[in-house]
Amino acid sequence: MSAPDVDNRSADQPAVADDAFEAALIEFIMTDVALDEGQIEGETDLLLTGLVDSLGVVLIVEWIETELGRAIDPADVVLENFQTVDAMMEFLRSA
Repeated sequence: MSAPDVDNRSADQPAVADDAFEAALIEFIMTDVALDEGQIEGETDLLLTGLVDSLGVVLIVEWIETELGRAIDPADVVLENFQTVDAMMEFLRSA
């Protein structure tokens, strides 16, 4: 018999796979980080288009850490993990 899955998040921490978390991440980027106004989708390239600069990535990492209550290893803050919201979500689900 296998052990049941344990969810170590507190009641106020969202699930990474949660659509509400992804929507909140996009809203945060659009309102507090993006250097240009406009719609951001999951596949929008945030870095190569210049919508988000290196300081913006730091702000996004800090926001995610606060929202999820867990640290992100600085070695994981690389282009392939933070280029798009979809990439961020995939990274967070696999981390």
